[in-house]
Amino acid sequence: MGVAFGAAGLDRALGVAGALTLLFGIGIQNVPEGMAVSLPLVREGMSRRKAFFIGQPSGLVEPVAAVAGALLTSLALSLLPWALGFAAGAMIFVTVEEVIPEAHASGNGDVPPWASSSAL
Repeated sequence: MGVAFGAAGLDRALGVAGALTLLFGIGIQNVPEGMAVSLPLVREGMSRRKAFFIGQPSGLVEPVAAVAGALLTSLALSLLPWALGFAAGAMIFVTVEEVIPEAHASGNGDVPPWASSSAL
């Protein structure tokens, strides 16, 4: 999110629209993230209200990181393609090293390729 706002200096209208869309998407993603923190607490006997308020700080790091990302992006815009390429490579590595072997170990290794090819 911070990178999107930091890069908005290149094309202000497109950058801000893209950043706001990303902001909305991340906000939606925070709901299950907060639930992943709160629901185990409810299962262990904590009240729903208290578990809800304990789950809230799990999303507080994102605005801070977004501001830091925007500032760093505006300072080092020429490094952005390299940094994003490194991040993409790291995600591919994690998928190949962790997700695919885990799918095969649980006996569901054929489901993801069939699901993606049938959607085409």
